[in-house]
Amino acid sequence: MVSRAGDLPSHVLEQLAHSARSVQQHAYAPASRFRVGAAVLADDGRIFSGCNVENASYGLTICAERAAVFTAVANGVRAIRAVAVVTDLVDPARPCGACRQVLAEFGPSMQVVLLGSAGAQLVTSLERLLPDPFTFHNWP
Repeated sequence: MVSRAGDLPSHVLEQLAHSARSVQQHAYAPASRFRVGAAVLADDGRIFSGCNVENASYGLTICAERAAVFTAVANGVRAIRAVAVVTDLVDPARPCGACRQVLAEFGPSMQVVLLGSAGAQLVTSLERLLPDPFTFHNWP
């Protein structure tokens, strides 16, 4: 399903996609019905996943990508090599700006695997989605 991209073997991208699809089932999206699953690959090979969680106070909603990153960070991760994002849309959805910014903090050149519901996929890089990000690495 997921083709080889960059320096990551296809079986690793497959595991990442599988983790994102599995956690998508747990998304809490009573308002939008837009269920998203995400999984990140840490530099040490561990995979962490997250799903979107909506809140009646919509600004408190968290996206799946950030949930996965925050879980990884809570487990000691400081560098991420790749992220997979899956939705129920036919065409793959892109991460929002806030998620792109958070992802850039932990892997500005990471691979991004975007998966749609009918097997459609896009493999790209965070550099393409968010060129020249502002991170702590930009601080004096």
